[in-house]
Amino acid sequence: PPESMGALFRKIAGERLRREDLRAIVRDIAEHRYSKIELTAFVVACNRDELDREEVFFLSDAMVATDQRLDWHEGLLVDKHCIGGIPGNRTSMLVVPIVAAHGMLCPKTSSRAITSPAGTADTMEVLANVELPLQDLLRIVRDHRGCLAWGGTAQLSPADDVLISVERPLSIDSPGQMVASILSKKIAAGSTHLVLDIPIGPTAKVRSMPEAQRLRRLFEYVARRLGLSLDVVITDGRQPIGNGIGPVLEARDVMRVLENDPRAPNDLRQKSLRLAGRLIECDPDVRGGDGYAIARDILDSGRALARMQAIIAAQGSKAFDHNHPRLGALHFEVCAPADGVVAGIDNQQIARIARLAGAPKVKGAGVDLLCKLGDAVVSGQPLYRVHADFPADLEFARQSSAHGSGYRVGTADEVPRVYVEF
Repeated sequence: PPESMGALFRKIAGERLRREDLRAIVRDIAEHRYSKIELTAFVVACNRDELDREEVFFLSDAMVATDQRLDWHEGLLVDKHCIGGIPGNRTSMLVVPIVAAHGMLCPKTSSRAITSPAGTADTMEVLANVELPLQDLLRIVRDHRGCLAWGGTAQLSPADDVLISVERPLSIDSPGQMVASILSKKIAAGSTHLVLDIPIGPTAKVRSMPEAQRLRRLFEYVARRLGLSLDVVITDGRQPIGNGIGPVLEARDVMRVLENDPRAPNDLRQKSLRLAGRLIECDPDVRGGDGYAIARDILDSGRALARMQAIIAAQGSKAFDHNHPRLGALHFEVCAPADGVVAGIDNQQIARIARLAGAPKVKGAGVDLLCKLGDAVVSGQPLYRVHADFPADLEFARQSSAHGSGYRVGTADEVPRVYVEF
């Protein structure tokens, strides 16, 4: 049995673990000494008896200690991350080419979907190869100042990759493990500055401002002890970002924003510009408050598109026409039950429908939103369209949408308010 088994049993019993306990557990996990059952017991124990902030730091520190750390030989290396829970939130695929075109180093290693219909790596995989050998990743970043790759192939955080393989089928994403996972991966990638997106909304992972502030303080505490400069941004999580939910649909939205296409979703564009602006302000030569305007100029001028095309070519371009994307051949529409205004969109239900339709495994599956919060609708008007490749997947999605469409039609004063920090 692994030497850390005693510490695991104490955690299962609800005890607080010490630094050396978590180092031993993480080391054994990284070296694949735990069975799936033992891994599951650890994940569930940390989820049920939430880790205190010291334990979260100890877990993060233990992951960093087992990680392979990249050294880029530069003083400033930026990254952006979102805690997730908002379908379609593909801002990273816009932020990276914008800040890279500004000249900042931004090697973005992303995970695949854990509980969502698509992760950044799943969506980028529609456009280019994301499973890059470490030497290729290093070369691409040096040549183009950025990349969008799957973190698993770089072996930056082996213990975290093992834990995620257990969390994914259980749909577990506890705050303590999330903080440790995100921050340890950023440290391993060599990041010095991180902008962290925490969306809040009625059906987001974080439902209220007090909850967001508690999570922010936990991230800031651990980041400070790890020596990482962190800028936490609380954003609007009342509804999905963009129009497409699923790898192909999300890639379509990203490319439309990069090409300044009039069909591009404005919410995805604006959020990406604001996040990119916050990262650009990490540049000592940029005055605070000027980042957004610089990011907008880079996007509007086409420099972000050119940088994204260079990154795609370097990673290994795949045939993708965002004007005629290959969507699931089978589809159905969900329509408004009455006249009114879209007063609520359930992120979790829309994500569930997209996953039942086949996303992210089936790249062309997912949900294409036709209406957003505040839009006036009439009875029978399509609210969204579901795409699938297989009849069984389509039927699963249809049954789920019949049970709950994820949309609430009401009056304009019923649209939830949100408090954000942009």
